[in-house]
Amino acid sequence: MKINDNGIYIDGIDKKILRALMEDARTPILEIARNVGISGAAIHQRLKKLEKSGLLAGSKFIINPKALGYTTMAFVGVYLDKAISNPEAVKQLQKIPEVIECHYTTGNWSIFIKILSKDNEHLMHVLNSEIQSIKGVSRTETFISLQEQINRQIKI
Repeated sequence: MKINDNGIYIDGIDKKILRALMEDARTPILEIARNVGISGAAIHQRLKKLEKSGLLAGSKFIINPKALGYTTMAFVGVYLDKAISNPEAVKQLQKIPEVIECHYTTGNWSIFIKILSKDNEHLMHVLNSEIQSIKGVSRTETFISLQEQINRQIKI
């Protein structure tokens, strides 16, 4: 199956491997090999091919932020006074550990960020003392997430 115009091809076996790893990245290769019906070496070769193609962007462990006391998630639209302020504003946002995503967007905001904080007071501190003090930031618009209802990857 051709995935995109870059020439990435995956077949049914590749899909089974990817689905198993997307469900649990710690699944042993030999277990996947048994379920798919090919050798562990063949699984390794296919994974190397998929990495080289750019389809796989790595693997990681996901930390549960609530276990560390981060219970408030917010999305913040950041208005910049000038578009030229974007690179410097992003550089300053990178220094704020509570900012876990940053997107350059179309629409009302110049930048859209995702923040994790311990509570509303912590969020207010991050917004007032750190984000709104960045040179070029004219104002922010904040949306607090009450509950994450969908979190998934693209379907293979």
